[in-house]
Amino acid sequence: MKNKFYTIIVVASMLVSCAGELDQTPNTETTSADVYTSVANYKAVLAKLYASFVICGQEKGGGNADISSNSGYDYMRCYFNLQEAGTDELASTWLEGDNMTNISYLSWDDSDPWVSDTYYHIYYTITLCNEFLRNSTDNKISSFTTDEQTVIRQYAAEARFLRALAYYHAMDLYRNIPFVTETDPVGAYTPPRYTASQIFSYIESELKDIEDALPDKNDCVYGHAPKAAAWALLAKLYLNAEVYTGEDHYTDCITYCNKIIKDGYSLNSNYQALFNADNNKRTNEIIFPLCVDAEHTMSWGATTYIVCGAMSSTSDYENPADYGVTSGWGSFRVRGEISALFEDGDQRALFFTEGQTQYLDELDNQSDGYLVTKWTNLTDAGETASNTGSDGVNTDYPMFRLSDVYLMLAESVLRGGTGATKSDALGYVNTIRERAYGSTAGNINDNKLTLSFILNERGRELYWECTRRTDLIRYGEFTTSDYIWQWKGGVKDGTSVDSKYNIYPIPATELSANPNLHNENY
Repeated sequence: MKNKFYTIIVVASMLVSCAGELDQTPNTETTSADVYTSVANYKAVLAKLYASFVICGQEKGGGNADISSNSGYDYMRCYFNLQEAGTDELASTWLEGDNMTNISYLSWDDSDPWVSDTYYHIYYTITLCNEFLRNSTDNKISSFTTDEQTVIRQYAAEARFLRALAYYHAMDLYRNIPFVTETDPVGAYTPPRYTASQIFSYIESELKDIEDALPDKNDCVYGHAPKAAAWALLAKLYLNAEVYTGEDHYTDCITYCNKIIKDGYSLNSNYQALFNADNNKRTNEIIFPLCVDAEHTMSWGATTYIVCGAMSSTSDYENPADYGVTSGWGSFRVRGEISALFEDGDQRALFFTEGQTQYLDELDNQSDGYLVTKWTNLTDAGETASNTGSDGVNTDYPMFRLSDVYLMLAESVLRGGTGATKSDALGYVNTIRERAYGSTAGNINDNKLTLSFILNERGRELYWECTRRTDLIRYGEFTTSDYIWQWKGGVKDGTSVDSKYNIYPIPATELSANPNLHNENY
């Protein structure tokens, strides 16, 4: 079984209901004193921290749920919807049934269930990490042997990375957010509101502090975070620094992209193999994955949602079995503006078009918009990896990939960062395009390497990988009239919307519980 790291999951259920309760000890049948008694138990708890991104309960498919929520889906299903559904990359089908209308039309408020669910999943993960770290101090682990302490300290560094990742998601989505760490009191404690600049500085310092404590690429057990995962998160933080803090860090972004490139990563020769059920073998390009396994981390969210949701439930032409899926859910398609970015010969254009229109007369019509076949539940041998009808998929989620690093470096060069040249940037972009075309036919010259080209290339390379909303905001195109796509703002021809929609609101339930919090413009 490929994802053995996730086979040990500690029972650590907790109801997160308000900001004042974000830092509770998880409700367990035993106390922390009983759990943190061996390195094996620390590993089990660490596994739960990683798995909190892709499952939402202690039992198959989310049974015995970790938190109460409006929808009950996992972290990554929620995050995917908030990053993709309101952009030009995705057209949701069940707008009312899935409560996706406001997300799709950029018209949500602080009572939206997806906005709330995502927020609470993020803070549930942060809470688990805090509790792990409370039990990983030098004093707490003093009774262990020297070798055991070394192992636990590495686990603690990984927990800090996962907490930094969750805080990055919270900052990117909600900006000014409650902040709590393992050093804060447990119980009746009201977290302060940190600005995005404060959270930025915290994430930056955390990642720099732990990078040497994380394992090297070649020593890292699959599913754990290596040093390069911290570097990739730093690169993303720096790429978007102007949005978060008003100050650019493009040179810093290039510095950390170079660290990853020099660490020995390389592009996988087959683009689609990065998104199939054997993608755990692509450690040459995938820097950090979230493991999804039909036996041990079975979920109706995460990649099961992406793979099954992309398959039509009504098409007379598409056969879900061709992609390792028992049946299609028909949850979403790609909008026409994204499919139009691809030129002939670009093998990343993984769309099923028969019986489908390219553009959308209706956002929620399954026949409007091409079907995406980028993500599958097939092995390298073309065999179905698992029964999705009962067990979900076996496809891991690549959180960070080398091609994204190449594109971050190229964009930072074009925005004035130093540490790499435009020639370097052009070389990395053309390396990506040579894979896409299987030859140099798609290579570009220096004159074509512009910021606009990079945004479009990110759309071609990274569609449905939870980058689009963040990218469009960085380019000033998410809410403005500078770029209009069909059904943006809830009208067929598209329209600009209020700039407040660049940020999701803190849920109303949090505002009522924590007087330190407030939303601008909501």
